[in-house]
Amino acid sequence: MIRVVLMLGLSLLAWVLPIWAGQVDWIEVPATEAGQQWWDRGSVREDRQGLRSVLSRFTPAPTSEGEQAPGELYVMQLDCAQQLYRDKQVNGIPRFGASWEAAGEDGLIGSVIDAVCNEPLAS
Repeated sequence: MIRVVLMLGLSLLAWVLPIWAGQVDWIEVPATEAGQQWWDRGSVREDRQGLRSVLSRFTPAPTSEGEQAPGELYVMQLDCAQQLYRDKQVNGIPRFGASWEAAGEDGLIGSVIDAVCNEPLAS
């Protein structure tokens, strides 16, 4: 079963990566105690419902022992009108049925929502 899930994940990753394979323009939002987060200006898209999507990456802060956990890539979908987000993909793996969430006290996500929702769309 694990092999099947892994193979499915890798095949989906191979299918999705070419979409994001272009040059990226990472924009860093202010870091917090949780770590650092960036969003890619060139990946911002708006769908027919007015929802935006963006490629984002997160790197957690080092632990008290100085260990650095690996970062993760997300495709976030944003509801700018309601200031909500959901992670549609994490490290290339789709998250079907992801729930909408408010950023709450998460300053990194709040900053990404603000920046991406205020970003002019490319023509």
